[in-house]
Amino acid sequence: MEQAVAGPLAGVRVVELGQVLAGPFAGAILADLGAEVTKVERVEGGDDARRMGMAFRHGDALNFHIFNRGKRSVALDLRSPAGRSALEQLAGQADVFIHNLRPDVPKALGIDGPALCERHPRLIYGEISAFGHQGPMALRPGYEPLIQAFSGLSSTNGGPDDPPLRSGASVCDQGSGMWLVIGVLAMLHRRQHTGRGGLLQTSLLETALVWNGQKSDAYLNEGRLPERHRSGHPGFVPYEAFDTADRPLLICCGNDRLFAKLAVELGREDWLADARFATNRDRLAHKAPLLDMLRPILRMRSRADWASRFERAGVPCAPVHSVPEALAHPQVQALAMQASVPGADFRLTALPLRIDGRRPAPGSAAPRLGEHNASHGAAPLPPSRGDTQETT
Repeated sequence: MEQAVAGPLAGVRVVELGQVLAGPFAGAILADLGAEVTKVERVEGGDDARRMGMAFRHGDALNFHIFNRGKRSVALDLRSPAGRSALEQLAGQADVFIHNLRPDVPKALGIDGPALCERHPRLIYGEISAFGHQGPMALRPGYEPLIQAFSGLSSTNGGPDDPPLRSGASVCDQGSGMWLVIGVLAMLHRRQHTGRGGLLQTSLLETALVWNGQKSDAYLNEGRLPERHRSGHPGFVPYEAFDTADRPLLICCGNDRLFAKLAVELGREDWLADARFATNRDRLAHKAPLLDMLRPILRMRSRADWASRFERAGVPCAPVHSVPEALAHPQVQALAMQASVPGADFRLTALPLRIDGRRPAPGSAAPRLGEHNASHGAAPLPPSRGDTQETT
């Protein structure tokens, strides 16, 4: 049996008041990297993500297990003096305090950033909001699809005739969790030199604006709104998915050399002498006639046939996989991204990085509500409150 290796953040203590996704995802990253993460939850029901879907294990939804692996759970009534005192003790022992509470809640509880950092000067205090920490909408709550719509991100998804579309992944929630972790790591480094923590803030809206930065910067600096491409790219041609005789294949010619290889494989060397297609900028200006000629050629052979030819020639291409197809592919299997959860009978997707050749993996399954109350000096929950549903 392989011996467990301490993660790079071993010894770092984190208190997380996270709900649903952004805050809990930040906590999960820190936990996978070896930090001791204590998740503080409401006594009644805990994190809403426990019911975010059908029961999976111990009555909790799969989403809860995904974003809360490797943590401890302490259930506190923060409306009570005893609950606030227990939280204060946890914060005083912590290196990092993170939350994505509704913006007006921390101040009402006396745990806003300035107040908590004044009482605990070494504490790194990180908070995630929906719309940002200043401005007329700073106190508004928000969810992933609302932010994608409000930020303009949805307007850039899909093709020219599609309505605005939400990205399938929760890129704003999970991206905000990532930004928070990056900030935490930077501030841990700074604290080594200054001895002081500080306040760290990010939001779903800021994350969405960064993800859409190429599009918005083009509008701000060049006065043009981006063209919408289902799978294509505004700066390269050909660079999108095409139908073959059976299934779609995505082809990426990111420079003129790659286009030349594609033309040879397609038996259209004449394109290389055509002034309309001589350079990528020429192809951008004459995209429609080029694709009108390209599409019927690609429909003459199967995806596997074209992919084999293009790969031999060095033309970047990829099949448009379903999720099961992607997971079953030998390359994905070789990366071993699905990690076993200690003490559990299921696997979860691990972090997309390796440190000294090892991929950080979940240290334990997600906790039951209030499972670690006793070890943190908090009152244990009655069984009817801490574990009300049977294992599925």
